[in-house]
Parts: sequence; structure tokens; C-alpha cells
Amino acid sequence: MTETTVATEHVSAPERLEDEAPGADARRLGDRTRIVIADDHTIMREGLRSLLEAEPEFEVVGAVDNGRDAVRLASLLKPDLVLMDLAMPHMDGMSAIRELKRRASDITVLVLTMHKTEEHIRAALQAGASGYLLKDAARAELLIAIVSVMRGRTFISPAVADRIVAGYLERDAAEGSMRARSDTLTAREKQVLKLIAEGQRNRDIAAYLFVSVKTVEKHRANLMSKLDLHNTAELTSFAIQNSLVTR
Repeated sequence: MTETTVATEHVSAPERLEDEAPGADARRLGDRTRIVIADDHTIMREGLRSLLEAEPEFEVVGAVDNGRDAVRLASLLKPDLVLMDLAMPHMDGMSAIRELKRRASDITVLVLTMHKTEEHIRAALQAGASGYLLKDAARAELLIAIVSVMRGRTFISPAVADRIVAGYLERDAAEGSMRARSDTLTAREKQVLKLIAEGQRNRDIAAYLFVSVKTVEKHRANLMSKLDLHNTAELTSFAIQNSLVTR
């Protein structure tokens, strides 16, 4: 007996979801990957359904137009994969991914979106998505992405992968520059920096180190000059980032 699937494009009533959902133990029909589509554009949902159902290894078991129903439907149907848009009503895609992974961590999520920023990519992956694909991707790229994430790999659309690499390189360069600047400090300057970051005033630091206030002021000036920082807040941030003090 074949499994009953949700054929409607928009599923919003809890009663419908409960009535049409199969048993939780029914995850696959033969070797086919069971897919739920979540996108608020009807043409996009219909296009994806048509494209995927043309492939013998895929079965679209449901399609919804908002994040709330995506979570509810996927939790009930237990598909292998959810194709998740990010900009949807009622519950956005990021929130839907987090909630779905909380309820059913074994369901794979592939984001399909127009957002190309590194922030969106990182947030989606951190939320629990296994892949990130742009909506203007070719059919072949979509199929490759699905196969990749279903094999346990992380897939990022080549069109935006460079943004991730560039972001990491920029952060590495910034961290390297910060470490290099930290290495120029003397042991006493690091000690003064730590005390500044802990909120100590110049006269308190002077009393603690048994030096004059003028000496502390000179150390503070040297710190700002060497580190190219301009106020106590920046000195404190630098100390925290270099593990000289924790907050």
C-alpha cells in the first residue's frame, strides 16, 4: 500500500494536517527521498513540485506557504528533506529551521532563497540547515544540492560560497593583525591594559602597581598609540578579545 501524501498547496488548518499525516514510522517510499516544500510563492512551489516529481528518486509529500505550517507539516509527515524559503509569513525561515530541528533533528533542511549575504548564510547554517541554495540556480545545481545534503554533506551555492571564504579570510586577517599588535606590548603594558579593562581608575592602578599616576598615564598613552585605539572602551574591547580579561 502506498503512503498517503498531502496534495494541497496550502495547508493551514491543524485538523487537515492531523487527518492527512501518515504514521511517524513511514519515512520513505522505496528509495525515494520524501520532500516538503515551504515557499510563499505559488509559482515557485508549483515549479519545484513539477521539477522534483519528474525525477524518479524524489517524492513531494507536501507544500506550504509559511514557516509555521512548514514546521507543523514536517513534524507530522517526517519527510527526509524540507526545501525552506527564508522570507515567509507567520514564521520566517530561520525561526522555522530552528523550531523544526528542535522537534525533529533528523530532518534535513536545504534553504532555497534569494538572499545572498554572508550573514544570511551563516545564520541559516547555525540554525541547522545543511545547505544554502539560491533560487536562480539551475535545475542541475538543485539536484546536486539535494543529493549532497542527503548524503550528509554541507552544500553552499557556488554563487555565494566566495562570500563565506572572503568573510573567513577577512576575520583571520583581522585576528592576525590584533595578535600582532598585542605582541608589541610589554608585560607591564599588558598588566595596565588588564586593569583598565577591569574598570580601575588611573590612581587605583598607580596604587596597585606602586607607581605614580603620571607613569600610568604614560602607559595608557603608549597603549593607545601602539594599538591604534582611542578611548577606554576600545582598550577594554581589545583586552577582552585578546583574553586579557573576561566580561
